[in-house]
Amino acid sequence: MTALAADKRLEYTEGVELAFPIDDGDVIYGGAFACVNAAGYAVPGSDTAGLIFQGVSIHHVDNSLGQDGDKQVVLRRRGLIKTTLASTISQANVGDSVFLVDDQTVDLVANVTNAIFCGVIAGFIGANQAWIDIEPAIRQADVATHIADTSAAHAASAISIADAGAFTAETTVEGALQELYGKTPLPVADPGNGQALPASRSVAVSLTTGATGQTRTLAAPAAAGLMLILCLGVDGGGDCVVTVASAINQTGNNTITLGDAGDTVVLTSVVIGAAKAWRVVVNDGCSLTTVG
Repeated sequence: MTALAADKRLEYTEGVELAFPIDDGDVIYGGAFACVNAAGYAVPGSDTAGLIFQGVSIHHVDNSLGQDGDKQVVLRRRGLIKTTLASTISQANVGDSVFLVDDQTVDLVANVTNAIFCGVIAGFIGANQAWIDIEPAIRQADVATHIADTSAAHAASAISIADAGAFTAETTVEGALQELYGKTPLPVADPGNGQALPASRSVAVSLTTGATGQTRTLAAPAAAGLMLILCLGVDGGGDCVVTVASAINQTGNNTITLGDAGDTVVLTSVVIGAAKAWRVVVNDGCSLTTVG
């Protein structure tokens, strides 16, 4: 189509009510919560995976003998709906999200299976009744609806992402977060004398020594881009000697000695040829030596 060259008649709807074609073989009763299925046809609301809530039927439509779209149902998509809850609630539940149990019943997320989001408790009426504001569910975009749905099929891991600039090799949000978290240094406990330091993710370790010397070992890194921060946090009198699986600098040093409280070394993992190795990026007070 081309751009306008003259005025055109504006056609619009307030969106408070909207007609939806009904799925074949379905009956939607007046006052029923209604959803669309994966094909976009209206079906009675239920706790069924893949449905997306669309509103409340204002009349009874029987398409039990029809094909997809033979009949349409008008759904109300705004307002507060007096609704029955399957479980007991109290005034404290005002503001909580609710999810479909069936086409006339809702419940809190802990009491449903597929978490089909259909609104928010706006007013408490009684132990099993409330005014439900359906508009927050209607206004959800498709991705936001799936995120609000806590079932596995709609969890964050189901949302795919595009990798711009080769920052992550993962294709889902959950996988990408796991990949990134692994490269964010987190404090971990000192493994103790003679034990191995973590080499599979980024960590910060505060080391403690006793009156006599102690040792730690460090294997080759599991991946490139990791960071290992070592600091002698408590100097009990003895040094802490860390033996690394391979050289940590161009000199060929493979041993780090932390002798005084505050001695710190920061290593990052790189790929040299086909091998992964640690490299020193910061050394404050540590002694670097080569042990054959």
